[in-house]
Amino acid sequence: MALRLTRTRTVALVAAVLVCVLAVWIWRDPMVPLRNGMAVQGWWAGLVERRVVVDDHRWAYDEREAKDPTAPTVVMVHGFTGSKENWYPLAARLRDRYRLVIPDLPGWGESQRIDGADYGFKAQAARLADFLRAIRRDGSPIVLLGHSMGGGIVAITAAEHPELVARVALIDAAGVRFNDNAFGIEVLEGQNPFAVHDATSLQRYLDTVFHDRAAQPAIPWPASKAVIDWRIAQAPFEQRVLDRIGRSDERFLPGERAASIRQPTLLLWCRQDRVIDPSAMALYAKQIPQAIQVSLDGCGHMSIMEKPDDVAAAVAQLIQRGASR
Repeated sequence: MALRLTRTRTVALVAAVLVCVLAVWIWRDPMVPLRNGMAVQGWWAGLVERRVVVDDHRWAYDEREAKDPTAPTVVMVHGFTGSKENWYPLAARLRDRYRLVIPDLPGWGESQRIDGADYGFKAQAARLADFLRAIRRDGSPIVLLGHSMGGGIVAITAAEHPELVARVALIDAAGVRFNDNAFGIEVLEGQNPFAVHDATSLQRYLDTVFHDRAAQPAIPWPASKAVIDWRIAQAPFEQRVLDRIGRSDERFLPGERAASIRQPTLLLWCRQDRVIDPSAMALYAKQIPQAIQVSLDGCGHMSIMEKPDDVAAAVAQLIQRGASR
């Protein structure tokens, strides 16, 4: 009996020590739970972290090989305030069928940011073209997916570098003069509708991009405080980028250049998108008449996280049955 009690006390002591260590770890870095959760998603999708220097920027990206070495390479480009992790739910549904390459755009996520550099549509499209040259493989055509700001960047890249891009998908894409909504009006007035400075504005941000609260990422305290502090620190950079893509003379450049896209194309929007109004899809479709159009219900701006099964099915349709102009 004494031996059993000693073992029980030992197990309890070890457990208490582990809890204390974990508490100290989280206290020192409150983002640990959030990062670990995203890392698990990446692991589940079978993604491997990569780094590459292209011209003047270091890119961070995730990659998963396909079973067939000649399968298409699906490159996924995130949006404003986003990162490569936004694509993990979709990646989990596309794994094995295609080679997956998911970068953080320069200036965002884990990729390099250079003080004073231009991170607008045109500059990023040029960088993306160079990145595609660095990661492409003979016999594996590139299918380029862009979400939100990333959609605008992808539209320019696909139009100006058709030799690099075999197929293209614009998902809730920025870059056209869609019908006025609260988000667009705030941007035109010089504000950042995505700005976060406290718990209330963090929830407002999440409610703006997600239609379904159940699909929102869980950000418990103290991770929520760390996210708020991080977004406050990012505010000047975000404002500079928003000035370029939302209010400069290049804000509608993606829609203009889209007229030159002749590759098979997918246009996908959610009907409840409160950021890029769904009217944007018709504007892009006018420029890209060969495009497959998919309209989803019950999701907002983050279709790639709220409806990954439907987005995966649409991407497969693009790859299997999309037609050139």
